[in-house]
Amino acid sequence: MSVAGGSEEASHPLERWARHFVSILGTWIRALARPARIPASTVAFLAERQRLRVGAVATVLVVIVAMGWVDAVAIRAAGQLPSWLNETYNEITDYGRSSWFLWPSGILILATAAATTMAATRTSQLVLATIAVRLGFIFLAIGIPGLFVTIVKRWIGRVRPSEFGPFAYHPFSWDAAFASLPSGHSAAAFSALVALGSIFPRTRPVLWIYAITIAMSRVIIAAHYPSDVIAGALVGAFGAVLVREWFAVRRLGFYLGRDGKTHAMPGPSLKRIKKVARALVAQ
Repeated sequence: MSVAGGSEEASHPLERWARHFVSILGTWIRALARPARIPASTVAFLAERQRLRVGAVATVLVVIVAMGWVDAVAIRAAGQLPSWLNETYNEITDYGRSSWFLWPSGILILATAAATTMAATRTSQLVLATIAVRLGFIFLAIGIPGLFVTIVKRWIGRVRPSEFGPFAYHPFSWDAAFASLPSGHSAAAFSALVALGSIFPRTRPVLWIYAITIAMSRVIIAAHYPSDVIAGALVGAFGAVLVREWFAVRRLGFYLGRDGKTHAMPGPSLKRIKKVARALVAQ
């Protein structure tokens, strides 16, 4: 009896920790649904929105032009490339999977929530919450466009580059052979460009190289037509921008300035993060 009773008592701290952990995650999720705040300058905000719409429409027109005059030519040219180049880009293209970003950010969100349950001071909790907001933004800014592409490309059912040509479609098919438009890899790469570039502006040149390389790889290995990767880039980038705007109007890691543009809020310094980490390790 004493052993059973001791086991039951020992389980209580774990149960309390689990409830606290779930409560923290729930608080963070509820923050995403809190009411939006009106931008300081509605006129500037609407003007910025209009520029985004114009850019999206222009990209759609480019996709249509590429379908008619570029796709077939590009795939024929890709078939004439040296085999070593094709094999090289076949290795590179795997780094365009959204899982390279979603798994690390998702695991880090859970780890941050776990750390928050042990944070003894309000300052430590705020630092960890600030980190969680940015990780949550990265996860959603890449994950939501990726989910959208996964569903829509099956509805469209465009046949991947083959002898059937660029105008072959099999709508509402869940076969990967009919999931060419838009490119999921390109969507992931360009959403990552926007997401990570919004938080770490200095990384944008490298992220541009990464995104363009992934998009090119899909054509070089004949997995997609150029119009597929352009459409994927549009969905990925535009989707990440919309997620960033959602965060900004709720002042979660971002805010809308008087110029109508979205700006990143200052995050905790590396020195402060190290201090919090040392305190958690000491506990």
